[in-house]
Amino acid sequence: MSFKKRSKIEIIRDILLTIQQNQNKIAPTKLMRFSNLSFQMFQEYLEELEQKEFVNIDNINNKRSFYSLTEKGQQFLDKYKEFNSFLEEFGF
Repeated sequence: MSFKKRSKIEIIRDILLTIQQNQNKIAPTKLMRFSNLSFQMFQEYLEELEQKEFVNIDNINNKRSFYSLTEKGQQFLDKYKEFNSFLEEFGF
């Protein structure tokens, strides 16, 4: 069995899709497990996604944290899907 290394864009898509598929609310530990990244890499990606305003981190009673998609994060997923469809139309 061969494993294909994911690109940065694919990892970002996977993180955003995971949030979306969990009713737009997911705990950091669960998201890290589903993202299949090391703790350090996970932190780096989430920091970038927060800076680019693709995700929000919401604190409930200053105790539990949850990630949610922003409108910009949802737009990224929509455009990614469109672009992928475009590539598939041409056999890529």
